[in-house]
Amino acid sequence: MAEEAKTADEKSLELLIAQLGGSHRRGRQEASRIVAAIAKASPDAVLPYADDLVDALDRPEAQTRWQVLEALTALSAVDAQAAAAALDGAEASLFDEDSPIVRLAAFKFLAALGARSKRLSASVWPLLDEAVQCYHGDPEYRDMLVALGEFARGDVSDEVKAALVARVSFDAKSGRDYVKTMSQEIIDAVKE
Repeated sequence: MAEEAKTADEKSLELLIAQLGGSHRRGRQEASRIVAAIAKASPDAVLPYADDLVDALDRPEAQTRWQVLEALTALSAVDAQAAAAALDGAEASLFDEDSPIVRLAAFKFLAALGARSKRLSASVWPLLDEAVQCYHGDPEYRDMLVALGEFARGDVSDEVKAALVARVSFDAKSGRDYVKTMSQEIIDAVKE
């Protein structure tokens, strides 16, 4: 019975993944919402579909892209190499002019991925650095700083750590409110 249920779950996930490439916007959005939830609960379940998730970053609607980025963020915890295939799509999403939530999801994905290894931290840092400069003060900036703090606690190269400290030092000294506090927390995290 458990084996039959597993097979049914796998078939359901397969159908959802197929919907990510479907021709109907609403179907893609609904599928992406469910796939993101599955990935958060069990990242290993979506691992066989990493290429499909990367492909789904090319969909026109923001909801599909941000939820696929959430799924890829979860996937990066179990297989950073598989998730790294999404770097180009994440970069395009990071600079999406129309959707702050897509930009934030891309930033979180890149920070989570970069925290996995020194090599990946060096790959994503230029994008994170540019985004920090571009979106400083935007409504999603607080959440970006949270993701940057998690990045700082990861397996980040010494060069990236130094660049990160240099990037947030001004705000740690001269910033106000949460920007000042969180920037100092990032510096402290790097030094741990």
